[in-house]
Amino acid sequence: MTAAVVKIADLVSPKIISSVQDLDLVARWVVEGFINGLHRSPFIGFSVDFASHREYIAGDDLRHLNWKIYGRHDRLYIKQYDADTNVDVHLVVDISGSMSIGDGSQNKLRYAVVLAASLGHLASRQRDAVGLTLFADTIIEKFNARGTSDHLLQILNALAQPRGNPKAQEPTVLHEAAEMIPRRGLVVLISDLYYDSPELLEALDHFRHFGHDVLVFHVLAPIEKSMPIDGSVKIVDAETGEEIETLAHEIRDSYSQAVHRWIDETHKECLARDIDYVCITTDSPVESALLDYFVKRSQLY
Repeated sequence: MTAAVVKIADLVSPKIISSVQDLDLVARWVVEGFINGLHRSPFIGFSVDFASHREYIAGDDLRHLNWKIYGRHDRLYIKQYDADTNVDVHLVVDISGSMSIGDGSQNKLRYAVVLAASLGHLASRQRDAVGLTLFADTIIEKFNARGTSDHLLQILNALAQPRGNPKAQEPTVLHEAAEMIPRRGLVVLISDLYYDSPELLEALDHFRHFGHDVLVFHVLAPIEKSMPIDGSVKIVDAETGEEIETLAHEIRDSYSQAVHRWIDETHKECLARDIDYVCITTDSPVESALLDYFVKRSQLY
């Protein structure tokens, strides 16, 4: 009789993540799986423990070139050491009622919380200071960026707390959040972005006005992106409770086109503002989102 081998990648599948309540443990699993993947990747080829790399720019100090990477990939990369690359990472997480949409414990809020906790662990591992803002219509809880292990535990504890389904219909609160982040850093917004587009973009402009780099994770449930259902459906606004009954096949095509147009336009507007935008569904591995974060972070300095 042989013992089953459980891989980190199996432990951090979306289904397993939704069933384990220990947020700290899940976040550690996710980060370990991600780092193991980085170490196996021929593209990355370096450890997140000591520093990061970025592509060579004319004028960079040649003493910091990584010749091993050049030998493998014929591309020039510069080593960046901890003392030179520490940044403040500000996690801005939407916990409003619409984030409760999804399949039971695999809803958007659970996914966003695990993603934020994993980003916190990864940033802490890179010796970055981590801050957290939880918001709905108002700021629910706020932690300034700090780099201690006790502070990270406070953030994880705040993320793990049940919050009910607070309403949020306008992104005005994001302007307040921007005003409350004192030092320039990397702002990571995790939300379903159910806001009027011009108002949302104004709020993102506010973060950019203060010199922050911005990374947006647009979190959606699979059912929101493509409506993979048939028959009679009742669509309920999670914020207002308003209901609409219809037949799925009558609206599926127009619904899907509208959603993809919304995603494409949001992406385009973010690019115009030098904001990184990632649309991700809750059935996707969290590690894929971590890679987007890691690439963005490694480009900052």
